[in-house]
Amino acid sequence: MAYGNLLDDGAAPVRTITLNRPTVLNALDRTTLEELLHVFSTLAATPSVRCVIVTGAGNKAFAAGADLAYMADIGPDDARAFADLGHHLGDVMETLHAPIIAAVNGFALGGGLELAMACDFIIAAAHARLGQPEVAVGVVPGFGGASRLARRIGVARARALLYTGDLLTATEAATWGLVNTVVDAADLLPRVHAIAATIASRAPLAVAAAKRTLRAAEDLPLTGALAFEREQFANLFATADQKEGMAAFLQKRPPRFQGR
Repeated sequence: MAYGNLLDDGAAPVRTITLNRPTVLNALDRTTLEELLHVFSTLAATPSVRCVIVTGAGNKAFAAGADLAYMADIGPDDARAFADLGHHLGDVMETLHAPIIAAVNGFALGGGLELAMACDFIIAAAHARLGQPEVAVGVVPGFGGASRLARRIGVARARALLYTGDLLTATEAATWGLVNTVVDAADLLPRVHAIAATIASRAPLAVAAAKRTLRAAEDLPLTGALAFEREQFANLFATADQKEGMAAFLQKRPPRFQGR
């Protein structure tokens, strides 16, 4: 499907989705969120895709935030509906079977950082800047940013960013645990594609189980999370990929995973 505000390369096992509004620094308006929701909902039914990369067009921004031109004149009801759309997108991304890597190629601010935090990894170019500056325009994060930020970097550091609206450099964001890796801009997509290729080469059912297990670890008390992890481990022994993976290891050959 062709999108107005996104580029979808249609590839498998690694799919790349590019936010494509460079003239407004890839700002997230309602149409862009709806297109992202559509593409990720479609990917949920596409097991051949084993890893997804999300990035922004141009070299200035991943996404500079939710579109203020859209939000400036809306009221509480429309704002709530806009936030609901952003939250729905985040849920679909976090429950997708395939890990998602945010390749942050510039500004990731406000809704842009919220989108990046709904991904599994954030790999950032050295010139990137990240933050939740919503208080500077009279609001707070609307797409789950406060909750995800606190879980990624801790409540004390989240307070510092949310209350001041200050931006972090990519290096600072990595020191705080918000970003996984910082690379030179020219190396960003090659590094991300290399990571994605490694993930795509692993047993896809096991990778999906690892993603589910980590989410359970965030959402459940420790005893419940441990029980969930135990079940994920046991259930994989009913898969052909487990048999193939262990046989390949013992026979000293590359495995041939089929996702079943």
